[in-house]
Amino acid sequence: MSTERFFRRSISELVPYEPGKPIEEVQRELGLERVVKLASNEGSFGPFPAALVALERNARELNRYPDGGAYALRARLADLHGVKFEEVAVSAGADGVIDCLSQAVLDDGDEIVCGWPSFPSYVIDAVKLGARPVRVELRNDKYDLDALLAAITPRTKLVYLCVPNNPTGTTNSRAELDKYWDQVPAHVLTVLDQAYFEYIDDPAYPDGIEEYFKSGRRVIVLRTFSKIYGLAGLRVGYGIASSDVVTEIGKVRRAFDVTSAAQVAALASIGDEQEIARRRALCARERDGVIGALARAGFDVAGPAVGNFVYADVGEDCRPLFDALLREGVIVRPLHGFGAPSAIRVTVGTPEENSIFAEALAKVATTVTK
Repeated sequence: MSTERFFRRSISELVPYEPGKPIEEVQRELGLERVVKLASNEGSFGPFPAALVALERNARELNRYPDGGAYALRARLADLHGVKFEEVAVSAGADGVIDCLSQAVLDDGDEIVCGWPSFPSYVIDAVKLGARPVRVELRNDKYDLDALLAAITPRTKLVYLCVPNNPTGTTNSRAELDKYWDQVPAHVLTVLDQAYFEYIDDPAYPDGIEEYFKSGRRVIVLRTFSKIYGLAGLRVGYGIASSDVVTEIGKVRRAFDVTSAAQVAALASIGDEQEIARRRALCARERDGVIGALARAGFDVAGPAVGNFVYADVGEDCRPLFDALLREGVIVRPLHGFGAPSAIRVTVGTPEENSIFAEALAKVATTVTK
């Protein structure tokens, strides 16, 4: 039997998600001792101290399967946000929630609408199921909500709002989002992706759980422990939605998809507002330096950036610049897979990492892009 007939037609042209290069791979390929990874929007610090203690304690019990329902973590998140236990869906990262939601909602021929360039999983997870992704061009490097609304049809089931948008790092304001909610059709479920929520300290930026979910909007709000909490390697995130949505997500979740280590580390991380504030403030200071380095290189930097990453259009195919930085021991993200082949995304790292990046960029930028 030919592979064309054996495998699903919907994935025949699918390009899988391309993760950022691991440090070890670059060291091995290029023979470098010092490599700085600023490619995957990871938090620049490791787990919170309480999470490390919880992980050490949990290590003695790794012969046991995790709690498949993540009861303790879901209960704590429900308490944190003032919602019901049945309104919390936990999965392997916010990306895991997107995957399960897509499986629960989308049939062949259904549509999703999202801005573009944006997070590729919105599109990939729809295509896998035979659904049609409708990509709406950004306006001023952020979601064009009017155009997004105009793209909705009777076949649209999911509309993604990525705020701040990955990869551009920009966000829509409360006023813009309020206007969207006044116009979005009732048959649509909006996915409000706030994976970088904790990095933003701006009164014009809304808390989707408090302001939209609790006011009865048809929405699922996504959050994650992968970013400011420093748990990207454990994969744990969640969504807040109505109980019927959470129930359907639960039907397609893989058994034990959130490990016991992920559950205890996330649980121990909740509530340390002082450490969150410290990391947020440091990120804001260091982000200005990354923006300055990219601007001095002559690149078009999207702004205002509000997360822990910066987007820059280099004016041509970004691969030569990516490769040149790689040879200097700096990994950034080329954005072909995000729909922006002329742009790179740079994660805001530690002061030392950002200094290494700025030095490397100044060295290679003129020779590669001119």
